[in-house]
Amino acid sequence: MPPAEPSAEPDAVPADHGSAGRSGTEPSGSSADGSSADGSAGVEDTLDLELTEELLALIAGERSAGAGRTRVTHELLGDPGAWPPALTAAGEFALLPVRPERDLAVVSRWMNDPAVAAFWELAGPESVTADHLRPQLEGDGRSIPCLGVLDGTPMSYWEIYRADLDPLARHYPARPHDTGVHLLIGGVNNRGRGVGTSLIRAVADLVLDNLPRCGRVVAEPDLRNTPSVSAFLSAGFRFSAEVDLPDKRAALMIRDRTYRAQL
Repeated sequence: MPPAEPSAEPDAVPADHGSAGRSGTEPSGSSADGSSADGSAGVEDTLDLELTEELLALIAGERSAGAGRTRVTHELLGDPGAWPPALTAAGEFALLPVRPERDLAVVSRWMNDPAVAAFWELAGPESVTADHLRPQLEGDGRSIPCLGVLDGTPMSYWEIYRADLDPLARHYPARPHDTGVHLLIGGVNNRGRGVGTSLIRAVADLVLDNLPRCGRVVAEPDLRNTPSVSAFLSAGFRFSAEVDLPDKRAALMIRDRTYRAQL
């Protein structure tokens, strides 16, 4: 479906490379907090994924050493790993850019969770997840894959991306610096109890606080995924429109900087 109005950046042609915007799927677990589309809190054969002590130690070291480390800052989105942690009802939450040598195994395990695979469609060997991450990691910084770390424990996966430079921009009236989010919650203990809603709000606030030129945070959950749409609404997003994407009909959700204090 063509945009209702021309893009605000007609000479900025959205490109597929380096993009997180697999517009045909809703990469948010089963819902924004991992519930299935019928409102259930996961599936019976979905287990919490135990994280190794080595991985947890690496994550802790990454966070504590970050201030003294030279960071690679992308021009388009900056460095989410340098953004201050957010205090949420669920605990202290931070984004940590993915490093495949450290994170590929756990992200791949999350992708093979049936409740996640139904929407991300990345189940399979680690090479499948690696192929999904590679264009983002080797791209120009228009999409940054991150771990979501809650109280020191990695428990979710996020993609922060420039929606105005993504294929999604072909399907709605994008504005310059619109920034999109995709997410999945990695363990059933964090699903179905409002954690997803808290983290969506936190990440939207982190984007708006750290990207001053961004006026809107956008998302496009599957319109049939009522729990996901509800979670975005509860996190201060508004329903903007129904959009026809290549593989789904989506609910375009927008959180406006102007109204963030009221929603």
